[in-house]
Amino acid sequence: MGDAPESTGPNSGGAGKRVLRLIVLLAIIAAAVWFGGKALGLWGVEVPSEPVIYGNVEIREAELGFRIPGRIERVLVDEGDLIQPGQLLAELDTQPMRDSIAGADALVAQADAEISRDRAGSRPQEVRSAEAAVASAQTALNEAQRQFDRRASLLDRGFISRADYETAQATRDAARARLQDARATLSLSREGTRTEDRQASLARREAAVAERRSMQTNLSDAELRAPEAGQVLTRAREAGSIINPGDTVLTIALTQPVRVRAYIAETQLPSIKPGMKASISVDGSDVILPATVGFISPSAEFTPRTVQTEELRADLVYRVRLTVEDPKGTLRQGQPVTVRLNSSKSAE
Repeated sequence: MGDAPESTGPNSGGAGKRVLRLIVLLAIIAAAVWFGGKALGLWGVEVPSEPVIYGNVEIREAELGFRIPGRIERVLVDEGDLIQPGQLLAELDTQPMRDSIAGADALVAQADAEISRDRAGSRPQEVRSAEAAVASAQTALNEAQRQFDRRASLLDRGFISRADYETAQATRDAARARLQDARATLSLSREGTRTEDRQASLARREAAVAERRSMQTNLSDAELRAPEAGQVLTRAREAGSIINPGDTVLTIALTQPVRVRAYIAETQLPSIKPGMKASISVDGSDVILPATVGFISPSAEFTPRTVQTEELRADLVYRVRLTVEDPKGTLRQGQPVTVRLNSSKSAE
């Protein structure tokens, strides 16, 4: 007779189940120990290699207008146009300013002529004329004196009246006064212009030059140019509009450099410093832009509404400004961004 097959009774099945239950129990105990120890800090806290903060692209705008009043001659850009530093954007009618400059030029020329006259002094013909006037006055005085002496002797002998004598005396005195006046005129002709008059002429010229310089400045200010690279947001005035100083003609967004304003919690302060490299990303795009930390606020402030992380929403934070390399204009002003700090790299 052959051998009978081995028995697979109920005892063998029970042993297998006991082993399986033991394995499951050990796994549960291991998991409980691991998670309990992690919660108690026994296994340490995982620290991300690249701290992450959140913020927005800064909104940088400039309202451009003319410093002087006038009529807009033309506007050369429209909303959405990209502009470069120094680009001509709009112009005023410059004809009134050119007319004012012409008037100022005439005043300068007049002042120059007065200065030249003062420096040159009297002409030789004027001096000779003054000398002749002195000689004529001297002759008239000599004749008046002779007539007076003759009438004085006649009065003593009773040949003329007292009235004739006094008339001769008055004629002599008048001739003497004319001689003194002629001599003073000759002296002025020989000496030329007084120092005070020369200084007054110089002052008038300086005033005329300053007035012309002011008009020239107004002419330069009739051109509205872009202060920085950017994009036109609003075209507020059109050609033909009469404006006052400071009226907004164009509103532009300053696109370069691109700056991001982000916020960090106090616990993250040790992990960030000026000059640190970072990367910028936005939702819905896989583009990563390099950035550099430029400024960290020394004082705390309440978390702004633009920060949407739940961990930071109710805490005090510190403002951080980063400069982003975005030559293609990928970012838009006010756009939310995610900033990943690279603590292993910093700017040279």
